[in-house]
Amino acid sequence: MIKKPELLAPAGNLEKLKVAFAYGADAVYMGGKQFGLRAFAGNFDNDEMRTAVKYAHAIGKKVYVTMNIFAHNDDFRGMEEYMEFLSEIEVDAVILSDPGVLSLARKIMPNVPIHLSTQANNTNWYSANFWHEQVVKRIILARELSLKEISEIRKNTPDTLELEAFVHGAMCISYSGRCLLSNVFTGRDANRGECAHPCRWKYHIVEDKRPGEYYPIFEDDRGTYIMNSKDLSMIEHIPELVNAGIDGFKIEGRMKSSYYVATVVQAYRKEIDAYFANPEGYTMDPSSLDEIKKASHRPFTTGFYFRKPTAQDHQYSDSHYIREYDFVGMVKGYDKDNRLMKVEQRNSFAVGDNLEIMIPGEDSIKYEVNTLLDENKEPILKAPHPQQRVYLPIDREIKQYSILRRKVKE
Repeated sequence: MIKKPELLAPAGNLEKLKVAFAYGADAVYMGGKQFGLRAFAGNFDNDEMRTAVKYAHAIGKKVYVTMNIFAHNDDFRGMEEYMEFLSEIEVDAVILSDPGVLSLARKIMPNVPIHLSTQANNTNWYSANFWHEQVVKRIILARELSLKEISEIRKNTPDTLELEAFVHGAMCISYSGRCLLSNVFTGRDANRGECAHPCRWKYHIVEDKRPGEYYPIFEDDRGTYIMNSKDLSMIEHIPELVNAGIDGFKIEGRMKSSYYVATVVQAYRKEIDAYFANPEGYTMDPSSLDEIKKASHRPFTTGFYFRKPTAQDHQYSDSHYIREYDFVGMVKGYDKDNRLMKVEQRNSFAVGDNLEIMIPGEDSIKYEVNTLLDENKEPILKAPHPQQRVYLPIDREIKQYSILRRKVKE
Protein backbone atom coordinates (compact mmCIF):
# COMPACT_ATOMS: atom_id res chain seq x y z
CA MET A 1 0.00 0.00 0.00
CA ILE A 2 1.32 3.44 -0.97
CA LYS A 3 2.02 5.65 2.03
CA LYS A 4 0.46 9.09 2.18
CA PRO A 5 3.27 11.64 1.80
CA GLU A 6 4.08 14.16 4.48
CA LEU A 7 3.33 17.77 3.53
CA LEU A 8 6.14 20.08 4.67
CA ALA A 9 5.85 23.84 4.84
CA PRO A 10 8.37 26.61 5.49
CA ALA A 11 8.28 28.46 8.81
CA GLY A 12 10.26 31.69 8.87
CA ASN A 13 8.82 32.65 12.26
CA LEU A 14 6.35 31.44 14.89
CA GLU A 15 3.30 32.94 13.18
CA LYS A 16 4.14 31.20 9.90
CA LEU A 17 4.60 27.93 11.77
CA LYS A 18 1.14 28.20 13.34
CA VAL A 19 -0.40 29.23 10.02
CA ALA A 20 1.23 26.30 8.22
CA PHE A 21 -0.21 23.85 10.72
CA ALA A 22 -3.64 25.51 10.69
CA TYR A 23 -3.85 25.12 6.91
CA GLY A 24 -2.80 21.47 6.85
CA ALA A 25 0.98 21.01 6.98
CA ASP A 26 2.17 17.82 8.67
CA ALA A 27 5.58 19.27 9.44
CA VAL A 28 7.54 22.49 9.13
CA TYR A 29 11.20 23.15 8.46
CA MET A 30 12.77 26.16 10.10
CA GLY A 31 16.09 27.66 11.07
CA GLY A 32 17.72 28.93 14.20
CA LYS A 33 19.81 32.08 14.30
CA GLN A 34 22.89 30.12 13.23
CA PHE A 35 23.99 27.31 10.90
CA GLY A 36 21.19 27.58 8.28
CA LEU A 37 20.94 28.80 4.69
CA ARG A 38 18.30 31.51 5.19
CA ALA A 39 20.04 34.08 7.39
CA PHE A 40 17.46 36.76 6.54
CA ALA A 41 14.29 34.69 7.04
CA GLY A 42 13.58 35.93 10.57
CA ASN A 43 14.36 32.55 12.11
CA PHE A 44 13.99 31.41 15.71
CA ASP A 45 16.00 32.16 18.80
CA ASN A 46 16.28 29.35 21.34
CA ASP A 47 13.26 30.38 23.39
CA GLU A 48 11.11 30.71 20.26
CA MET A 49 12.32 27.34 19.01
CA ARG A 50 11.45 25.66 22.30
CA THR A 51 7.97 27.21 22.11
CA ALA A 52 7.57 26.13 18.50
CA VAL A 53 8.48 22.50 19.14
CA LYS A 54 6.22 22.32 22.18
CA TYR A 55 3.33 23.80 20.16
CA ALA A 56 3.87 21.41 17.25
CA HIS A 57 4.08 18.30 19.40
CA ALA A 58 0.93 19.29 21.32
CA ILE A 59 -1.06 19.08 18.07
CA GLY A 60 0.70 16.02 16.67
CA LYS A 61 2.94 17.86 14.18
CA LYS A 62 6.69 17.80 13.52
CA VAL A 63 9.51 20.35 13.41
CA TYR A 64 12.69 19.93 11.37
CA VAL A 65 15.58 22.35 11.97
CA THR A 66 18.01 23.40 9.25
CA MET A 67 21.75 23.25 9.87
CA ASN A 68 22.66 23.01 6.21
CA ILE A 69 25.51 25.50 5.84
CA PHE A 70 28.77 24.41 4.23
CA ALA A 71 30.75 24.93 7.39
CA HIS A 72 34.14 26.60 7.64
CA ASN A 73 36.35 25.94 10.67
CA ASP A 74 35.01 28.95 12.55
CA ASP A 75 31.41 27.81 12.03
CA PHE A 76 31.90 24.95 14.47
CA ARG A 77 32.23 27.34 17.40
CA GLY A 78 29.15 26.89 19.52
CA MET A 79 27.80 24.10 17.35
CA GLU A 80 28.05 21.37 20.00
CA GLU A 81 26.08 23.45 22.49
CA TYR A 82 23.45 24.20 19.84
CA MET A 83 23.09 20.52 19.00
CA GLU A 84 22.72 19.68 22.67
CA PHE A 85 19.93 22.24 22.86
CA LEU A 86 18.13 20.77 19.81
CA SER A 87 18.35 17.32 21.37
CA GLU A 88 17.01 18.61 24.68
CA ILE A 89 13.90 20.21 23.12
CA GLU A 90 13.33 17.06 21.04
CA VAL A 91 13.23 18.43 17.52
CA ASP A 92 12.02 15.79 15.08
CA ALA A 93 15.03 16.01 12.75
CA VAL A 94 17.93 18.21 11.70
CA ILE A 95 18.63 18.99 8.04
CA LEU A 96 22.35 18.83 7.20
CA SER A 97 24.54 19.01 4.10
CA ASP A 98 28.12 18.99 5.43
CA PRO A 99 29.72 15.62 6.33
CA GLY A 100 31.61 17.23 9.19
CA VAL A 101 28.43 18.63 10.69
CA LEU A 102 26.80 15.21 10.22
CA SER A 103 29.61 13.42 12.05
CA LEU A 104 29.30 15.85 14.96
CA ALA A 105 25.51 15.42 15.01
CA ARG A 106 25.82 11.65 15.30
CA LYS A 107 28.10 12.13 18.29
CA ILE A 108 26.23 14.93 20.12
CA MET A 109 22.59 14.07 19.37
CA PRO A 110 22.39 10.39 18.38
CA ASN A 111 18.64 10.23 19.04
CA VAL A 112 17.75 13.07 16.64
CA PRO A 113 17.01 11.85 13.07
CA ILE A 114 19.17 13.31 10.31
CA HIS A 115 17.81 14.55 6.97
CA LEU A 116 20.24 15.26 4.13
CA SER A 117 19.71 18.70 2.57
CA THR A 118 19.09 19.23 -1.12
CA GLN A 119 22.34 21.23 -0.99
CA ALA A 120 24.17 17.89 -0.84
CA ASN A 121 23.08 17.30 -4.46
CA ASN A 122 21.90 13.70 -4.14
CA THR A 123 21.06 12.57 -7.69
CA ASN A 124 21.45 8.77 -7.65
CA TRP A 125 20.66 5.69 -5.60
CA TYR A 126 24.32 4.83 -4.96
CA SER A 127 24.73 8.13 -3.10
CA ALA A 128 21.39 7.67 -1.36
CA ASN A 129 22.47 4.29 -0.01
CA PHE A 130 25.84 5.71 1.05
CA TRP A 131 24.17 8.44 3.10
CA HIS A 132 21.71 5.98 4.60
CA GLU A 133 24.70 3.95 5.81
CA GLN A 134 25.83 7.14 7.59
CA VAL A 135 22.56 7.02 9.57
CA VAL A 136 20.72 9.53 7.37
CA LYS A 137 17.00 8.82 7.69
CA ARG A 138 15.77 11.00 4.83
CA ILE A 139 17.27 12.34 1.60
CA ILE A 140 15.97 15.68 0.32
CA LEU A 141 16.59 15.04 -3.35
CA ALA A 142 18.28 17.44 -5.76
CA ARG A 143 15.81 19.49 -7.78
CA GLU A 144 17.48 18.34 -11.00
CA LEU A 145 15.90 14.84 -10.89
CA SER A 146 13.09 13.55 -13.09
CA LEU A 147 10.23 11.45 -11.75
CA LYS A 148 11.71 8.48 -13.62
CA GLU A 149 15.04 8.92 -11.83
CA ILE A 150 13.32 9.30 -8.46
CA SER A 151 11.38 6.07 -9.11
CA GLU A 152 14.68 4.31 -9.83
CA ILE A 153 16.20 5.65 -6.60
CA ARG A 154 13.15 4.43 -4.67
CA LYS A 155 13.39 0.92 -6.20
CA ASN A 156 17.08 0.65 -5.32
CA THR A 157 17.02 1.92 -1.74
CA PRO A 158 15.61 0.33 1.43
CA ASP A 159 12.18 1.24 2.76
CA THR A 160 13.88 2.59 5.89
CA LEU A 161 15.25 5.47 3.80
CA GLU A 162 12.74 8.26 3.19
CA LEU A 163 12.79 10.46 0.08
CA GLU A 164 11.70 14.08 0.08
CA ALA A 165 11.36 16.44 -2.89
CA PHE A 166 10.39 20.03 -3.55
CA VAL A 167 6.96 20.32 -5.17
CA HIS A 168 6.34 24.07 -5.12
CA GLY A 169 8.15 27.40 -4.92
CA ALA A 170 11.15 29.33 -6.17
CA MET A 171 13.82 27.51 -8.18
CA CYS A 172 17.51 28.36 -7.97
CA ILE A 173 19.22 28.59 -11.37
CA SER A 174 22.42 27.18 -9.83
CA TYR A 175 22.71 23.43 -9.34
CA SER A 176 20.61 22.68 -6.25
CA GLY A 177 21.48 26.08 -4.86
CA ARG A 178 25.28 25.81 -5.18
CA CYS A 179 25.80 29.48 -6.06
CA LEU A 180 28.90 31.69 -5.96
CA LEU A 181 27.46 34.85 -7.55
CA SER A 182 26.23 36.34 -4.29
CA ASN A 183 29.67 35.97 -2.74
CA VAL A 184 31.44 37.45 -5.77
CA PHE A 185 29.13 40.46 -6.15
CA THR A 186 28.25 41.32 -2.57
CA GLY A 187 30.48 39.33 -0.22
CA ARG A 188 27.37 37.55 1.11
CA ASP A 189 27.91 33.79 0.99
CA ALA A 190 24.88 31.94 -0.36
CA ASN A 191 26.25 28.69 1.02
CA ARG A 192 26.42 30.12 4.54
CA GLY A 193 22.92 31.60 4.65
CA GLU A 194 23.32 35.09 3.19
CA CYS A 195 22.23 34.90 -0.47
CA ALA A 196 21.57 38.29 -2.09
CA HIS A 197 19.67 36.62 -5.00
CA PRO A 198 21.80 38.06 -7.83
CA CYS A 199 20.09 35.62 -10.21
CA ARG A 200 17.07 37.98 -10.07
CA TRP A 201 19.07 41.00 -11.30
CA LYS A 202 19.12 42.51 -14.78
CA TYR A 203 22.30 41.87 -16.80
CA HIS A 204 24.22 43.44 -19.71
CA ILE A 205 27.53 42.43 -21.30
CA VAL A 206 30.74 44.43 -21.77
CA GLU A 207 33.22 43.73 -24.57
CA ASP A 208 36.80 43.62 -23.30
CA LYS A 209 38.17 46.39 -25.61
CA ARG A 210 35.15 48.67 -25.09
CA PRO A 211 35.13 49.27 -21.30
CA GLY A 212 32.16 51.25 -20.09
CA GLU A 213 29.99 50.31 -23.10
CA TYR A 214 27.16 48.14 -21.81
CA TYR A 215 25.22 46.02 -24.26
CA PRO A 216 21.90 44.52 -23.12
CA ILE A 217 21.32 40.85 -23.93
CA PHE A 218 17.96 41.51 -25.50
CA GLU A 219 14.85 39.51 -24.82
CA ASP A 220 12.76 42.68 -24.92
CA ASP A 221 13.24 46.39 -24.37
CA ARG A 222 13.90 45.85 -20.66
CA GLY A 223 17.01 43.75 -21.20
CA THR A 224 17.36 40.17 -20.03
CA TYR A 225 17.11 38.18 -16.84
CA ILE A 226 18.94 35.14 -18.19
CA MET A 227 19.51 33.55 -14.77
CA ASN A 228 15.98 34.06 -13.47
CA SER A 229 13.87 30.96 -12.97
CA LYS A 230 10.15 30.40 -13.01
CA ASP A 231 8.48 28.96 -9.90
CA LEU A 232 8.02 25.23 -9.52
CA SER A 233 4.42 23.99 -9.27
CA MET A 234 3.38 20.33 -9.20
CA ILE A 235 -0.18 20.73 -7.88
CA GLU A 236 -1.48 19.24 -11.13
CA HIS A 237 0.65 16.11 -10.76
CA ILE A 238 -0.04 14.70 -7.29
CA PRO A 239 -0.54 11.08 -8.53
CA GLU A 240 2.77 11.09 -10.41
CA LEU A 241 4.64 12.37 -7.34
CA VAL A 242 3.03 9.76 -5.09
CA ASN A 243 3.68 6.91 -7.50
CA ALA A 244 7.34 7.89 -7.80
CA GLY A 245 7.69 6.95 -4.12
CA ILE A 246 8.25 10.38 -2.62
CA ASP A 247 7.64 10.39 1.16
CA GLY A 248 7.75 14.15 1.72
CA PHE A 249 6.27 16.92 -0.44
CA LYS A 250 8.22 20.10 0.34
CA ILE A 251 7.03 23.67 -0.25
CA GLU A 252 9.79 26.28 -0.62
CA GLY A 253 9.53 29.70 0.97
CA ARG A 254 10.87 30.52 4.46
CA MET A 255 11.15 34.16 3.38
CA LYS A 256 7.59 34.26 1.99
CA SER A 257 4.57 35.71 3.81
CA SER A 258 2.10 33.93 6.08
CA TYR A 259 -0.46 34.44 3.32
CA TYR A 260 1.73 32.60 0.81
CA VAL A 261 2.23 29.71 3.23
CA ALA A 262 -1.51 29.46 3.98
CA THR A 263 -2.60 29.58 0.34
CA VAL A 264 -0.13 27.03 -1.02
CA VAL A 265 -0.35 24.61 1.92
CA GLN A 266 -4.15 24.55 1.85
CA ALA A 267 -4.23 23.83 -1.90
CA TYR A 268 -1.77 20.93 -1.66
CA ARG A 269 -3.48 19.56 1.47
CA LYS A 270 -6.80 19.48 -0.38
CA GLU A 271 -5.38 17.68 -3.42
CA ILE A 272 -3.31 15.13 -1.47
CA ASP A 273 -6.32 14.22 0.67
CA ALA A 274 -8.62 14.03 -2.36
CA TYR A 275 -6.25 11.70 -4.16
CA PHE A 276 -5.92 9.31 -1.23
CA ALA A 277 -9.68 9.34 -0.66
CA ASN A 278 -10.27 8.08 -4.21
CA PRO A 279 -7.07 7.23 -6.13
CA GLU A 280 -8.83 5.61 -9.07
CA GLY A 281 -11.38 8.36 -9.59
CA TYR A 282 -9.19 11.33 -8.69
CA THR A 283 -9.01 14.43 -10.86
CA MET A 284 -7.50 17.69 -9.70
CA ASP A 285 -9.96 20.38 -8.67
CA PRO A 286 -9.16 23.37 -10.94
CA SER A 287 -9.95 25.70 -8.02
CA SER A 288 -6.76 24.49 -6.29
CA LEU A 289 -4.65 25.82 -9.16
CA ASP A 290 -6.64 29.05 -9.04
CA GLU A 291 -5.92 29.28 -5.31
CA ILE A 292 -2.14 29.03 -5.57
CA LYS A 293 -2.24 31.70 -8.26
CA LYS A 294 -3.76 34.03 -5.67
CA ALA A 295 -0.44 34.03 -3.81
CA SER A 296 2.42 36.11 -5.19
CA HIS A 297 4.28 33.98 -7.73
CA ARG A 298 6.32 33.88 -10.90
CA PRO A 299 5.08 31.93 -13.95
CA PHE A 300 4.97 28.21 -13.18
CA THR A 301 7.11 25.33 -14.43
CA THR A 302 7.31 21.61 -13.66
CA GLY A 303 11.09 21.92 -13.47
CA PHE A 304 13.01 18.72 -14.20
CA TYR A 305 10.26 16.27 -13.28
CA PHE A 306 9.19 15.37 -16.83
CA ARG A 307 12.19 16.39 -18.95
CA LYS A 308 15.34 18.44 -18.87
CA PRO A 309 13.96 21.96 -19.16
CA THR A 310 14.78 24.33 -21.98
CA ALA A 311 15.50 28.02 -21.44
CA GLN A 312 11.85 28.74 -22.19
CA ASP A 313 10.77 26.27 -19.50
CA HIS A 314 12.81 28.01 -16.82
CA GLN A 315 13.57 31.59 -17.72
CA TYR A 316 11.36 34.58 -18.28
CA SER A 317 11.81 38.20 -19.17
CA ASP A 318 11.81 40.08 -15.88
CA SER A 319 12.08 39.62 -12.12
CA HIS A 320 8.58 40.73 -11.21
CA TYR A 321 6.06 38.60 -9.38
CA ILE A 322 2.45 38.05 -10.45
CA ARG A 323 0.27 39.34 -7.62
CA GLU A 324 -3.48 39.00 -8.08
CA TYR A 325 -4.50 39.49 -4.44
CA ASP A 326 -3.34 41.62 -1.50
CA PHE A 327 -3.10 40.14 1.98
CA VAL A 328 -5.00 42.72 4.04
CA GLY A 329 -5.52 41.07 7.42
CA MET A 330 -5.33 38.03 9.66
CA VAL A 331 -8.04 36.92 12.06
CA LYS A 332 -6.70 36.81 15.62
CA GLY A 333 -9.92 35.83 17.41
CA TYR A 334 -13.72 36.00 17.50
CA ASP A 335 -15.95 37.87 19.96
CA LYS A 336 -19.00 35.60 20.20
CA ASP A 337 -21.03 37.98 22.35
CA ASN A 338 -20.79 40.84 19.85
CA ARG A 339 -20.31 38.69 16.73
CA LEU A 340 -17.08 40.42 15.79
CA MET A 341 -13.90 39.01 14.32
CA LYS A 342 -10.70 40.58 15.62
CA VAL A 343 -8.33 41.30 12.72
CA GLU A 344 -4.69 42.37 12.56
CA GLN A 345 -4.19 44.61 9.51
CA ARG A 346 -1.43 43.74 7.03
CA ASN A 347 -2.33 46.13 4.17
CA SER A 348 -4.60 49.17 4.24
CA PHE A 349 -8.31 48.48 3.73
CA ALA A 350 -11.48 50.48 4.24
CA VAL A 351 -15.25 50.55 4.46
CA GLY A 352 -16.64 49.65 1.04
CA ASP A 353 -13.90 47.12 0.17
CA ASN A 354 -14.94 43.73 -1.16
CA LEU A 355 -12.79 41.02 0.44
CA GLU A 356 -12.46 37.26 0.56
CA ILE A 357 -11.96 35.41 3.83
CA MET A 358 -9.74 32.36 3.44
CA ILE A 359 -10.57 29.91 6.23
CA PRO A 360 -8.39 26.94 7.31
CA GLY A 361 -9.89 23.70 5.98
CA GLU A 362 -12.85 25.41 4.33
CA ASP A 363 -13.80 27.20 1.11
CA SER A 364 -13.25 30.95 1.02
CA ILE A 365 -16.22 33.26 1.53
CA LYS A 366 -17.00 36.72 0.18
CA TYR A 367 -17.13 39.62 2.63
CA GLU A 368 -18.02 43.29 2.09
CA VAL A 369 -16.68 45.77 4.64
CA ASN A 370 -19.77 47.72 5.67
CA THR A 371 -18.67 48.47 9.24
CA LEU A 372 -15.15 48.81 10.60
CA LEU A 373 -14.35 49.30 14.30
CA ASP A 374 -11.09 50.28 15.97
CA GLU A 375 -9.57 48.47 18.97
CA ASN A 376 -11.98 50.32 21.27
CA LYS A 377 -14.86 49.22 19.02
CA GLU A 378 -15.45 52.76 17.78
CA PRO A 379 -16.42 53.23 14.10
CA ILE A 380 -13.65 54.17 11.65
CA LEU A 381 -13.57 54.44 7.86
CA LYS A 382 -10.23 52.76 7.15
CA ALA A 383 -7.41 50.74 8.70
CA PRO A 384 -4.22 52.34 7.30
CA HIS A 385 -1.68 51.50 10.01
CA PRO A 386 0.57 48.41 9.85
CA GLN A 387 -0.62 45.65 12.23
CA GLN A 388 -3.51 47.82 13.42
CA ARG A 389 -6.05 45.79 15.44
CA VAL A 390 -9.65 46.24 14.25
CA TYR A 391 -13.02 44.50 14.54
CA LEU A 392 -15.33 43.45 11.72
CA PRO A 393 -18.91 42.22 12.26
CA ILE A 394 -19.85 38.77 10.95
CA ASP A 395 -22.67 36.41 11.97
CA ARG A 396 -20.63 33.20 11.99
CA GLU A 397 -17.54 32.34 14.00
CA ILE A 398 -14.38 32.68 11.95
CA LYS A 399 -11.37 30.52 12.84
CA GLN A 400 -8.14 32.00 14.11
CA TYR A 401 -5.53 32.41 11.33
CA SER A 402 -8.22 32.97 8.71
CA ILE A 403 -6.93 35.47 6.18
CA LEU A 404 -8.58 38.49 4.58
CA ARG A 405 -7.53 39.22 1.03
CA ARG A 406 -8.55 41.69 -1.66
CA LYS A 407 -8.29 41.32 -5.43
CA VAL A 408 -5.75 43.74 -6.88
CA LYS A 409 -7.41 46.37 -9.04
CA GLU A 410 -6.39 46.06 -12.68
